[in-house]
Amino acid sequence: MRDIATASRVSMAAIGYHFGSREALLNQALFAAIDEWGRGVGAESGVGDGSAAERYADLWAREIASYRTDRWLWIASVEAFVHAQSSLDLLALLAAGQREGRRGIAAQLTGAPEAEVAEADVRGLGSVQLALMSGVMIQWLTDPDQAPDAAELVAGLRALAGRLEGA
Repeated sequence: MRDIATASRVSMAAIGYHFGSREALLNQALFAAIDEWGRGVGAESGVGDGSAAERYADLWAREIASYRTDRWLWIASVEAFVHAQSSLDLLALLAAGQREGRRGIAAQLTGAPEAEVAEADVRGLGSVQLALMSGVMIQWLTDPDQAPDAAELVAGLRALAGRLEGA
């Protein structure tokens, strides 16, 4: 907190008064960093030439690159989920963040403004993509040498979709 107070040119008491605790400050900082990351990825989505599959692979390539460059962010997010199991306030913040994330992801994938995304797309498309993102992130944090790259993810999803079509 001392470093943050010095960098922001405010007293530690002011930080304590505003945030209530060191944990609350760190939680807000984590959420702000994830939100900033999400806005950056969202701004780049759908941009460029190529098929929908190529743009989707590009989205994954950027996401996977962030697992390398922003590793600290993803480890902190996993730690937050673990800590939230004993903190109802943090659990509520994470749940709200997931709800927002599903809507933002669905908007990103459909090309619709967030306010106009159908609830079915939020619950289906947004939830599935969020689950994929979480699972791929864990693979990259655990074993980056064996984690799938963007092309493998698209190929795997195509294979899965083909199996569902035939079922």
